[in-house]
Amino acid sequence: MASSFFSFFLIFLSVVSAVKLPLSPFSHSDQSPKDPYLSLRRLAESSIARAHKLKHGTSIKPDEEALSSTATASATVVKSHLSPKSYGGYSVSLSFGTPSQTIPFVFDTGSSLVWFPCTSRYLCSDCNFSGLDPTQIPRFIPKNSSSSRVIGCQNPKCQFLFGANVQCRGCDPNTRNCTVPCPPYILQYGLGSTAGILISEKLDFPDLTVPDFVVGCSVISTRTPAGIAGFGRGPESLPSQMKLKSFSHCLVSRRFDDTNVTTDLGLDTGSGHKSGSKTPGLSYTPFRKNPNVSNTAFLEYYYLNLRRIYVGSKHVKIPYKFLAPGTNGNGGSIVDSGSTFTFMERPVFELVAEEFATQMSNYTREKDLEKVSGIAPCFNISGKGDVTVPELIFEFKGGAKMELPLSNYFSFVGNADTVCLTVVSDNTVNPGGGTGPAIILGSFQQQNYLVEYDLENDRFGFAKKKCSP
Repeated sequence: MASSFFSFFLIFLSVVSAVKLPLSPFSHSDQSPKDPYLSLRRLAESSIARAHKLKHGTSIKPDEEALSSTATASATVVKSHLSPKSYGGYSVSLSFGTPSQTIPFVFDTGSSLVWFPCTSRYLCSDCNFSGLDPTQIPRFIPKNSSSSRVIGCQNPKCQFLFGANVQCRGCDPNTRNCTVPCPPYILQYGLGSTAGILISEKLDFPDLTVPDFVVGCSVISTRTPAGIAGFGRGPESLPSQMKLKSFSHCLVSRRFDDTNVTTDLGLDTGSGHKSGSKTPGLSYTPFRKNPNVSNTAFLEYYYLNLRRIYVGSKHVKIPYKFLAPGTNGNGGSIVDSGSTFTFMERPVFELVAEEFATQMSNYTREKDLEKVSGIAPCFNISGKGDVTVPELIFEFKGGAKMELPLSNYFSFVGNADTVCLTVVSDNTVNPGGGTGPAIILGSFQQQNYLVEYDLENDRFGFAKKKCSP
């Protein structure tokens, strides 16, 4: 592509059990001696900001009929590597272009567009993440690829983001020969954002090629450590464009942040689960139908049929309006790999946190620590020997239970004397229920689980598994 074209959009310069706490501390390299809780607080703040975006974010209506990419492959399951990062997400590398350029992306099931940092002029502000030099973020260089093409405004794939009524300024509506490009996009991701244009590129795997893949070429971003690989339900997502039958992952422990430890992200392009067969060992629950509301962002999410939450053997009675989305789209649960900590709307969180506090009342609450760390409740366990911590269990439709390992919902904070619940909420209390999903299952709670998104049979499967080698 001509480099002069990119000047066009540079103007867009966002049951109770006794255990010995096999937990991991938060001690990332961006911690300051003056503020030892900085990393943890940033993860909590970003999880809450992410929840606000998912709960309130709007998206331009896509056109489902615009899909046309056809993959050519010699394999039905292709794999990429997932690795944990201290910025709170998991990274996957994908290869685009001719010849291929390999770029790291944040793996995100809560959004749909795949985009990469693009051109040598790419700018990222407020991107000083642990172990990351903003000036060294890998970029895709379109002029080095012979297969890069700008998506035109009248190209049906422009409708992925802008809908059937996209405004093509300067185009004669009576002709299909307009050369005006698809309008620039601006996307918000919690605390981060990005802006750019849509291009068509070749997506390469070792045994599979996807031609004419729609990908965002972003020239400016804020608080985004890498591009985003959108795995949501929108037509522009990677699963939709590749027509995946399913995809699966096993997220390694966050103890391996910023190391060379990886696991596979499996993409099934072939036979899928014939006649509803199951992957051995997995428990399944059907996805809940997405609410049909004006906020089309809700159509991109993977809604779960969460029925009950247990703290130890105690069933925490969550009002139904929080467990199932209403006709206005408010309430219900989604699963989101782009959120670090699980988010619960304030009334739900308070019920769960209070039950932990009740069952752990023999330990001293560390309320000052809760204020500076951004998570709660926290307990001082010094001098207690074996520590009794209630289990946290999510029960889904069909009886599937996600019985979380202790390290998935409690962590040492500051030192070996204090543990905190790694579930977050905001300070907004709305007795009538807030906007959007009430519960967002984050990646921290999915550590060491084999998780499968069975798109062909519209169900969610999971099982405990040691994901690290």
